[in-house]
Amino acid sequence: MNPFAPLLDLQDHDTTLDQLRHRRETLPDRALLKDLDLVATALASRRGDVAAEREVLAREQRRLEGEAGLIEAKADAEDKRLYSGTVTAPKELSAIQDEIKALKRHQGALEDQVIEHMEAIEPLDAELAVIDADLAANAAAVDSAHQRLTVAEAEIDVDIDRVLAERDELAAGVAPGVLSQYEALRRTMSGVAVARLDQGSCRGCHLQLSKVELDRIRREPDDAVVHCEECGRILVR
Repeated sequence: MNPFAPLLDLQDHDTTLDQLRHRRETLPDRALLKDLDLVATALASRRGDVAAEREVLAREQRRLEGEAGLIEAKADAEDKRLYSGTVTAPKELSAIQDEIKALKRHQGALEDQVIEHMEAIEPLDAELAVIDADLAANAAAVDSAHQRLTVAEAEIDVDIDRVLAERDELAAGVAPGVLSQYEALRRTMSGVAVARLDQGSCRGCHLQLSKVELDRIRREPDDAVVHCEECGRILVR
């Protein structure tokens, strides 16, 4: 048996592990969760803006209502004074009546502004309700995605553990020096450190070796580590 043939099985297992880990990192729900997080952030930001705008209007509405209440109280007080009998001079009574009318006009203007603010707040409340519903839906989608992701990760982890155990068993049968070369090459060769020498060609880079190089390789002992002169991968003869 070729002493380096196990390296091909080892590489197959390492390639499978790379694929499994890549699949784990690129599960669709992982990307979905990132998208949902962006949506949630945008919704929360918009909600903050709308809520702040609503609070400005609501605060002004409360101020106007308070001022209108004070004007109404003052008008009521003047009305009581008008009919209390304590004021008898026609000129003064006329002045009180004018004051009451002015106060009522002011009160009416303030109440109109209150209504305007209430009307301006209504669409903001409607938008906040929509945003809250969207946030709730987003949160539900996040929960579902997390659940699916947990299940998918667990399934892949089972496969990873199985292949890793097989890989470790294979690696234990490879000479330490050869294994070190193999692992170093994997880091620089996109994970493919070993290739079969087939009909004078390296199956790693798919290039034909020179006749001189092929002759040199044929003269090497069976247990000698040989590399492709083109790509540097370990060749299994």
